[in-house]
Amino acid sequence: MSDLNLAPLQADLTGWLGAIALLLLLIQLPATAILLTRLLSAARRTAPLHPQSATPAMLGSVSVVIPTLNEAHRLQPCLNGLTRQGYELREVIVVDSHSQDGTVDLVKAVAQRDPRFRVVYDDPLPAGWVGRPWALHTGYLHSPHSEWILGIDADTQPQPGLIPALLRAAQADQYDLITLAPRFILKQPGEWWLQPALLMTLIYRFGAAGSPADAPERTMANGQCCLIRRSLLDSLNGYTCARQSFCDDVTLVREAARRGAKVGFLDGSSLLKVRMYEGMGETWREWGRSLDLKDASTPAQTWSDVAFLLAVQALPWLLVPAVLTILAVRPTAASPTLLALLALNLCLLLLRLGTHFGIRSAYDRPGSRFPLAFWLSPLADPLAALRILRSASRKPTQWRGRQYE
Repeated sequence: MSDLNLAPLQADLTGWLGAIALLLLLIQLPATAILLTRLLSAARRTAPLHPQSATPAMLGSVSVVIPTLNEAHRLQPCLNGLTRQGYELREVIVVDSHSQDGTVDLVKAVAQRDPRFRVVYDDPLPAGWVGRPWALHTGYLHSPHSEWILGIDADTQPQPGLIPALLRAAQADQYDLITLAPRFILKQPGEWWLQPALLMTLIYRFGAAGSPADAPERTMANGQCCLIRRSLLDSLNGYTCARQSFCDDVTLVREAARRGAKVGFLDGSSLLKVRMYEGMGETWREWGRSLDLKDASTPAQTWSDVAFLLAVQALPWLLVPAVLTILAVRPTAASPTLLALLALNLCLLLLRLGTHFGIRSAYDRPGSRFPLAFWLSPLADPLAALRILRSASRKPTQWRGRQYE
């Protein structure tokens, strides 16, 4: 008798599970189709760049601009890498925002051996500007003679042949602007676990480095290494279009693309290494707060990207164990809709693991003491998507040692 009384409840539960599964399928299926389109575009991507030698025509054609604010703990590898560039490099302008930690002393020591290096100080930050684009704009104003401006971040490690490779790519494909995806240097187990999952939020939204962009508003960029034709910067009035952006690199590149410039985001893992943050906590706070790219996107684009990441990157890790548990506890709930939901999310997990294998070359792995943390990084996907959601809903108030209202 009790079994008969429970039958309606079981039928209701099965019906509710089927309805929820159908709703999730209606959300995830279109998102999966978009994801597949983006990942498959890698078949048409530009080949990774490799070190090149300079030609006489490149003589003195590039000015490098490095924005700094208390970077003494990580600037030296960047300076060393630039000293190994050839005669194509006219000058290295370090635009310092009045550091208090010995940053300027490092630059002056290098300048005694290499006269191409010099320090300039930017003026007090004007209202409506973020520190990094203001420093880059100052460097642009102090380098009137070069055909190209190369913005380089202090945490990068330029490899020999970097600048000639950029110039050759620009000449061969008539680029007006090129940014590079680097090879990441990670050290602590927490960052080995979290950082690749955060990187995957970019790959899922924009495809792999070198993949063609569908439209200017879907263009990706990395300002850690950004080569810009000076005539393009002149037409943009320097970096003013990105003055209020906490993702100024993407904002600038998308504005250039909207104006008809040819821009490229290419694989530079053989040309540029970067050690961005120290540990998992700093990676979560500092990198996570800009990955939503809301300053370079419309609100609709930002929130549709958040929903997309939740659907295809975060939910599979939650839904697969949940559905398997339901089927183990109540086999009668195995409706076609619920089984279809399980199959789709298993496919998304397999796709995620395959993509993770594909990004291994983006990391300086031979020296890693924590290889297992890297391979377990896909388990951090729900956390990474949550970080993008959190960032999209907040305006940064602190960035690289500066406070903003």
